[in-house]
Amino acid sequence: MYRYKTKGTCSSAINFDVEDNKVTSVRFEGGCHGNTQGVAKLVEGRDIDEIIGLLKGIDCHGRGTSCPDQLANALLAYKAQAAG
Repeated sequence: MYRYKTKGTCSSAINFDVEDNKVTSVRFEGGCHGNTQGVAKLVEGRDIDEIIGLLKGIDCHGRGTSCPDQLANALLAYKAQAAG
């Protein structure tokens, strides 16, 4: 399980697993419960790069980020750590 501390959103962290470059589970801590559950369901089983392409840059109320954008950032951080 990988844990990413979010910045600038209602959620405080995102936990996820990755297998064969695919996200296998996502759990947001905090945030808009229905929306974060929906995002989690929609990305599970998808390729990391596909998810990043879909979610990177989504803004929430002019904050410059959002829970989906933070998930993309989390996956970018995961990739950087895995590369090494």
